[in-house]
Amino acid sequence: MNDTVLVVVAVEGELDVPLPYPYVKTIIGVGKVNAAINTMKAIMLEKPSLVVNFGTAGSLDPELKRGLYRVGRVVQRDFDARPLAPALGIVPFDSTPLTLDLNYPEGVTLSTGDNFVTSPPEVHSDLVDMEGGLLLKFVENYKYHWKYTSMLLMVLMKMRRRTG
Repeated sequence: MNDTVLVVVAVEGELDVPLPYPYVKTIIGVGKVNAAINTMKAIMLEKPSLVVNFGTAGSLDPELKRGLYRVGRVVQRDFDARPLAPALGIVPFDSTPLTLDLNYPEGVTLSTGDNFVTSPPEVHSDLVDMEGGLLLKFVENYKYHWKYTSMLLMVLMKMRRRTG
């Protein structure tokens, strides 16, 4: 591990500026599977001390304004194994809780899923994306072994509710 800060983004357009040392930007692709594979590769290559997910998010909450938000909690909104699991977002035979806490109480709740959100998700969330929650689970699961910390920063791009 070194002083490198790994900044992961799904696509180049989410952060299309060069970053100064010790920041290293990595494009991880869209969706949870691409994010997991490419984040693991980047962590093994860079051995960072901090992993930052910087990405775009949507929201159907009219109270939230466009801007930069720091995430405090993450939930998975699209994994549905009911009745094997007690609730939406819970993976059977996996000890990960529905809500992953980033120890930042002032932060917003982000829900992650491999789908575009056009109506309010069944699980509560302020923001929605397609990679952030998976990255947090990945980093948090390996924190004990690799001593990583993680932070999720999301730029809110307003969404419109589908009508008619």
